Amino acid sequence: MLGGSNRMLSAQETADRLGISRRTLYNNWKSWGLKAHKVGGSLRFRERDVEAWLDTRAAA
Repeated sequence: MLGGSNRMLSAQETADRLGISRRTLYNNWKSWGLKAHKVGGSLRFRERDVEAWLDTRAAA
C-alpha cells in the first residue's frame, strides 16, 4: 500500500513515528534501508517512504 504524502519529516518526527530515539534512527537508517534526504546538515525522511517501510516491516 502506498500511503503517506510527500511531506518531509524531521529525524525527530520520524523517530517518534517509529517509536525509537533519534540516536537509534541516525545509527541505523542506512542498514534498515530507510530512504533519507540530506537537507543542510540534517536528515529528512519523506512521509510516504516511512509509511512504506513500516508496511514492509509489518508484513514480515
